Amino acid sequence: MHKPELVVITGVSGAGKTVAMRAFEDLNYFTTDNLPAEMLPNYWALMQKQDPTVNAAVVIDLRSEQIFANLSQIVQNMLNQNQDQAYRLKILFLDASDGELVARYKETRRHHPLSDGSGTLDDIKKERNLLDDIKGLATEVIDTSNFGPRELRKTILRNYGDQVAHSNLFKVQVMSFGFKYGAPLDADLVIDVRFLDNPYYIPKLRNQTGIDDEVYKYVWKSDGADEFYQKELGVLEWSLPRYKAEGRSILTIAFGCTGGQHRSVAFAHRTAKMLQDAGWPVTEYHRDMQRRKDNGQQV
Repeated sequence: MHKPELVVITGVSGAGKTVAMRAFEDLNYFTTDNLPAEMLPNYWALMQKQDPTVNAAVVIDLRSEQIFANLSQIVQNMLNQNQDQAYRLKILFLDASDGELVARYKETRRHHPLSDGSGTLDDIKKERNLLDDIKGLATEVIDTSNFGPRELRKTILRNYGDQVAHSNLFKVQVMSFGFKYGAPLDADLVIDVRFLDNPYYIPKLRNQTGIDDEVYKYVWKSDGADEFYQKELGVLEWSLPRYKAEGRSILTIAFGCTGGQHRSVAFAHRTAKMLQDAGWPVTEYHRDMQRRKDNGQQV
């Protein structure tokens, strides 16, 4: 039986709470930044009322010292009230060495939230004293001293989230487009198929698209079409697992021809189906398929 999870993300300022929150967001947690500690019980009650299966992750930190002050007592009360284990309450505490925190503040040219003019190192020590109680309640402490954003994200993804969330972490978008309307700005891989025979010059095929059977067959009878597809397929089979391992959340593969109506559509359609059959989460999108070649208007 699924038990909803509430993760309180806290820790020293500069240790990576924003990166952690984004990782939880990728895992389909409902995320909230800088929640006042006093609001935590009501916040969770509201989440449960709206959706009893929802997972949530909230950042509570010392950007407001007075608002933070009662966090450890509030968390302890919630733990005491959750004796029946109706949900899982976890405290994720992010830490880093003093030297690394000072270096990060210098790099970003930002001041510590508790800055009072006494210096960053003194601000960090003051913050550590205020955080002692909540750190003692932490379910997990992650030292990010030697972590970049990517490493921290991978750690969060490894330690949290269910199977469904993990299966949706990496998605593939396969699209077609027409170069005459401009290449898509969000494409990661652009594959040009304009070297193939163009169905536009066959009168009966002109107003059809690459999804229509006649055009689809025409494209794949073109000299070199299937050979090129097989080579492209080999590249994708090799590279997709590596893009996923690198930490991407989406990869956009864009096939382009002149007008985005025939050749690119046929290639995108076949490629999307192949990737779906191989188990990849795929969306298929044909940006210019319904544009008229003569005036570029949507129809």
